[in-house]
Amino acid sequence: MRLATIIHEGRRQAGRLAADGQHIELFDMPGDRGLLPLIEAAANGAALPAVVARVPLTQAKFDAPLPVPRRNLWCVGRNYHAHAKELVDSVFKDNAKTVDAWPIVFTKAPETVVGPGAQVILPTGISTQIDYEAEITIVIGRGGKNISRADALKHVFGYTIINDVTARDVQMRHAQWDLGKSFDTFCPMGPWVVTADELDGTDTRVRCWVTPAGGIAELRQDARTTDLIFDIPTLIETCSRGITLLPGDLIATGSPAGVGMGMKPPRWLGHGDTVRIEVDGLGVLENTFVQEATA
Repeated sequence: MRLATIIHEGRRQAGRLAADGQHIELFDMPGDRGLLPLIEAAANGAALPAVVARVPLTQAKFDAPLPVPRRNLWCVGRNYHAHAKELVDSVFKDNAKTVDAWPIVFTKAPETVVGPGAQVILPTGISTQIDYEAEITIVIGRGGKNISRADALKHVFGYTIINDVTARDVQMRHAQWDLGKSFDTFCPMGPWVVTADELDGTDTRVRCWVTPAGGIAELRQDARTTDLIFDIPTLIETCSRGITLLPGDLIATGSPAGVGMGMKPPRWLGHGDTVRIEVDGLGVLENTFVQEATA
């Protein structure tokens, strides 16, 4: 099942892709928090809400599936071997000898989240090294604490896509990564949450194209999730160690090689650039980057 949050008649509403593939069926439920109430209810065994309306897919304006996360998003760094190698002398230089020991985990603030097609704002006077990171992201369904790796996939509601936009100079400046990852609009998300019964997130393809302003699209990232250093069950086990995961929590699984910082010379995002991410079975997330206006 493909679940989405759309803007319809001036407000957020949650729904699913109809069987005909041409309509969004809207649920009889509050939509201000997107799919979160539905995921919480499903964790308690509730059935899907009734369908109250149908909107043609061509008229649907997609928002992030979880536009108001309850708390910070969990994110994993250095989780593809090739990506670990391309940044071994910069972001990962302090972790170069411990690639297979433990996942690197950080968070992004909820205010980073925007939907498909939304503008990502390039901050003026704060960073000049903005980068993209295409990532398949776990949506937790059934919560829990100290979840075992063997049971981890039972806790997955589904998957979505995020772009873990990063200010590399800010990331390198501090001893932790949260500030460089958490600027407003730095987490485009969508277009769907695809439920775990329809998508095997442990074996799918992640790709990312960057189109420079006025230029031609360039394929920058291309990998399968079978190449993850720490697989999805391990990530769930790790993030739940001593911490209760809740329905609707998000765990971004890391980005493949091909980020701008890893190119020689580095290639940063600029005004008018577009980033398009496609994950097989999940769809396409595309956003344009726009320089912040100054007074």
